[in-house]
Amino acid sequence: MAERIPCKTEDCSAIILPSTAAKTGGICMPCLQEQERKKQQAYIEQHRKTVNLYDGLTDLVDILKVMHAPRKYDPLIQYVPYPLSMEQMYISLSDQEADCMLKYAMELFAVNNESEAEDILLSLVCYREDNISDALRELIQRGLFYNPLLFKDASQDIRDQLLERVKWDEDNRNHLLLILGWIGDTVVIEQFREWQMQPPKWAEQLFVTPETYALDGGWELTQDGKRHDLINHLCYAIRQADQQNDDLKEVHHARFLGISFSTCPWCNRKLTKLMDVATSHPSLQYLDLQMENLQVITCDLCGGFSTIYMELDNHGVPVWSRYNQEPDYLPDIDDVNSSTETPPNLVLSHKPQSPYYAAVWTMSQLDSQIGGHPSWVQDSEYPFCPCCERRMRYIGQIDYADFDEYAEGIFYMFICPKDRITATVYQQS
Repeated sequence: MAERIPCKTEDCSAIILPSTAAKTGGICMPCLQEQERKKQQAYIEQHRKTVNLYDGLTDLVDILKVMHAPRKYDPLIQYVPYPLSMEQMYISLSDQEADCMLKYAMELFAVNNESEAEDILLSLVCYREDNISDALRELIQRGLFYNPLLFKDASQDIRDQLLERVKWDEDNRNHLLLILGWIGDTVVIEQFREWQMQPPKWAEQLFVTPETYALDGGWELTQDGKRHDLINHLCYAIRQADQQNDDLKEVHHARFLGISFSTCPWCNRKLTKLMDVATSHPSLQYLDLQMENLQVITCDLCGGFSTIYMELDNHGVPVWSRYNQEPDYLPDIDDVNSSTETPPNLVLSHKPQSPYYAAVWTMSQLDSQIGGHPSWVQDSEYPFCPCCERRMRYIGQIDYADFDEYAEGIFYMFICPKDRITATVYQQS
């Protein structure tokens, strides 16, 4: 066996075969690869060009077209980002400009660029609450049912076509039922009621009952066959103070991500006050709560593994609920990295936004909000009140990235106004 020789690289302790040394100039393969990586990186840095695709563009529609266009990765090109986000651009559009974007989406369908076209439609619906019913026939013809929200304003004939299709289209039935949940008009409500009373044969293939799909649209079917909304369409963004363009003068009491005096009985850490907002705020008035402020508190550790209930006393102060059930598994507290960073200063926007603004979790927007439709990472999950056993109403949500820049997941907040109980649910990808 040939005697191995040491690698010539300083501070490298590897030994290599003479045959390897002859090929590499006396260094080990990891050192050779590192040299090549450094050469490549130096070449990229020396020859990289900065490209501004928005240079000279002033028309908002033209700018958005560039934003939506896919870019092939090239290490020698560094693209200059546009100073405004895509959602900010869509909100700034006039009705005429928004109509131009809708027409452009249809042009993209004509050349079979379905992905980019659907992204534009979602942006128009989510960020602007626009009606894109003119595009629905194209979606149906192409079998594009994977974004049920797009069908929320479907016409009667489109709705009837989908109700008929759900009977035979086994491959798309799950998404078709979600679409019907988003339409949620009187005819859909009655159909869900009929399916509830007499389940169709195809219902055996589902994991839940047909009427359960209404939850994705933010409502449920009551026992007497009525629609009961679980969300408030009046929606206000929760943003970091430096991301707000509004006058930040405090009008309503609103605090987020505070530290509670109470501790979690499961992990002994301080509980997190997700929100503490005046009930006089427009987004909360509909709850008719007989208290000045609504506080939603959870354990940011244990709340990731179990629904956390809090009972509100006569003064609106949250108390750990007797209905909380400790999960079978909780992480070892010694293995949890506790962030020492000060939470960001979050504020409540003074102007309402589209209730669908954050309804599609995979889009690029910021997700923290009060009101509107939840950004479900997984399936719709409205917890039941442990007292009255009715589904609780959605209050709002806090993106875990507001706790930690590198964190993921969302805390969803709910309340039963009748029994004065709040709940938090956590989901992540």
